[in-house]
Amino acid sequence: MVDLDTVYVPIGLGSGICGVIGTRDLLNLKTKIVGVVAEGANTYSRSVAAGRIVPTNSALTFADGMAVRVPDATALYVIQRGADRIVEVTENEIAEAIRAIYSATHNCPEGAGAAALAGLLKERERLHGPAAIILSGQNIDRTWMQTVLAGSTPLVSSIS
Repeated sequence: MVDLDTVYVPIGLGSGICGVIGTRDLLNLKTKIVGVVAEGANTYSRSVAAGRIVPTNSALTFADGMAVRVPDATALYVIQRGADRIVEVTENEIAEAIRAIYSATHNCPEGAGAAALAGLLKERERLHGPAAIILSGQNIDRTWMQTVLAGSTPLVSSIS
């Protein structure tokens, strides 16, 4: 069995990353857990940096599973204590991750589902051991998937 150095996890309301943190802790592993948020929906990265809840006025991302404006207080508490860091990814990085997953596995991940790969790819130079991603969600909007597979990034004008 290979010990994982790092696991990248997308953050929506926080239950997924909290589950990964809890599992790591119960198994007494040293795996670093990195949360991934969309740059346009970065309430969790702002809140972790500030050490308190920092709501945002909008959550502009086509990764709708991550379009959160106010973090859950309990999830934030767990993330602050158990995550190594939070990385922000752009819409273009998310779209590229969707294309990579589709090309390699023929799965159709939604934006939030592919965000962990976007985070890993963004930080690939910083990795020193085996890494993994949590690939979650496959209910991407058909029009958005067509746009992504055509090589573009869906435009999001206002999600609140």
